[in-house]
Amino acid sequence: MAARSDRPVPRRRARRAAGRPQQGVVAASALLVLLGLTACAPNSAQGDGDPSEQPAAGYPLHTGIIATTFWVGEIFDPNASDGSQMISTYDGEWFAHYGGCDGDDSAGSCETEARSAANDYFPNSMTPLLNPFYLDLPFDDVNDPAAFARRAEVIPWANAPEYQGQAENSSVSMMLNRWVKLIKGDRVCYGQIADAGPGQYNDAEYVFGSDDARPKNQKFNGAGMDVSPALNGCLGFSSLNGEDDLVDWQFVEESDVPPGPWLRVVSQGHEVQW
Repeated sequence: MAARSDRPVPRRRARRAAGRPQQGVVAASALLVLLGLTACAPNSAQGDGDPSEQPAAGYPLHTGIIATTFWVGEIFDPNASDGSQMISTYDGEWFAHYGGCDGDDSAGSCETEARSAANDYFPNSMTPLLNPFYLDLPFDDVNDPAAFARRAEVIPWANAPEYQGQAENSSVSMMLNRWVKLIKGDRVCYGQIADAGPGQYNDAEYVFGSDDARPKNQKFNGAGMDVSPALNGCLGFSSLNGEDDLVDWQFVEESDVPPGPWLRVVSQGHEVQW
């Protein structure tokens, strides 16, 4: 692969990565539809194929994955260069592009908050400019050199038309804004990738594998993803900021995303913003 650009490389915290939102955002249809939650019986029969051989619309299901919560504007460790969610791995100005703190900043710091179906799980006191249903997964296809080098081989949709000729272009992410289906009990919600983490940034075997592999990350109870406050509320997590909630998840095509509050504001684009 060609050498990547000299843009600053954000280093991420062990728990939550800095993941940047998208270059542009479109307010899709003004759907004020409340969740059409569907009971789902997770099926972990995955097969043993190579990640790159997964069919475009048949992504494997990952089961029993610990999910923690992160949010735009969170300060995880003010003394660490990677201790802030003011930026993401894809966006050096995530906080500004999102529209500010994705939570409660009335006390002078940005803290998470409970979300409810009555407000479509949107922030209680701000209007997001990007999709508040966001998450991260531990594969940074832009800033992690090893992940970047093999992204065209392991990412199942790398040959999709929108990524043609982009394999060596570090200004384009193949992960940014991809859709993910999340299941917790009888709750089903959808979100878009906006960051990378937690703890690992080249875990293709877990992220794209078809054998329901466990995440390599050993910190924070072995978490395999972080989810936004909107997804926390939508999925009915037991804690606003805990490490014990389990989810099943799988990639889905945008065309397969059903109506719901996750479509009120849809984040667009695959270009990183540094």
